[in-house]
Amino acid sequence: MCFGKCARCIGYKLLILAFFCIVANILLYFPNGEKRFASEHRLSKYVGCLHGIIGGGILIFLPAAVFIGLEHENCCGCGGHENCGKSCAMLSSVLAALIGILGSGYCFIISALGLSHGPYCLSSIEENWVYPFTNSSGGYLLERDRWSECREPRNVVEWNLTLFSILLVFGGIELILCSIQVINGFLGGVCGVCCNREEVSASI
Repeated sequence: MCFGKCARCIGYKLLILAFFCIVANILLYFPNGEKRFASEHRLSKYVGCLHGIIGGGILIFLPAAVFIGLEHENCCGCGGHENCGKSCAMLSSVLAALIGILGSGYCFIISALGLSHGPYCLSSIEENWVYPFTNSSGGYLLERDRWSECREPRNVVEWNLTLFSILLVFGGIELILCSIQVINGFLGGVCGVCCNREEVSASI
């Protein structure tokens, strides 16, 4: 069943993306490999949202596992009719895809907010721990000369920019893949029902 093979391909891609989302979110806790900022709670509030670990990671593993098993899943044959069983499995995958959409959407939105607000750092101008770029609405991303305003953690702007961008892109790709599976699962389910009706009609 081509719909099942497509779902399986999507599932493997989601597994890889979820793994990298979890890694990227963990790295956000250790700018430049230093632990003390996390223990002192001197990180961006968006790092603690766990959008890569939960949203782009754990909530993606579930639909990925479901999609990978779809090629050979038939819901116990659905009363002996293979196509009916496969249509049941494909339609159930739509629910799993919706969970993936919620998770990836959460990852995407929080990553965008993290980039827009900028890092939480020791400002060389205000001599205090603040969000120095929060009023720029992301404009600081194009003003590289302002990045030096963050004294600690060192290179935190580059660190956050890289990791939040990775999470933004991967979350977006996960969102697209899960949306594709919603369509794929619906079409696979409908086609399976139609094929089953033809089988029943032919057997009468």
